Amino acid sequence: MLDISVHKIAQIILMARELDRAEAEVRAFIDQLTDEEKASLVAVMWIGRDSFDASELEEAKRTAAEEATTPTADYLLGSPHLSDHLENGLDALGLSALDDEDELIRGG
Repeated sequence: MLDISVHKIAQIILMARELDRAEAEVRAFIDQLTDEEKASLVAVMWIGRDSFDASELEEAKRTAAEEATTPTADYLLGSPHLSDHLENGLDALGLSALDDEDELIRGG
């Protein structure tokens, strides 16, 4: 089970697509997450880039928490294709951010 809402991941996906304009906003958003949310976010990204399988979610979250030696925002924003990895990770977990993304784009 994720310790972060799909809605929050959708917000990060949208901001990550506009990093040239929204880097400060995405950093601030990630920085205000709880440690559990940050570990889940990193785990979803790892699953999306095939570092872990979806069935290894709990292990990925544990590893993310144990290995968090740099600020989460720095780590994630240093990863190429962050938004794609997050979307792929959610898909692998049987979740989708598309409805949340559409709602956010419409300003809902």
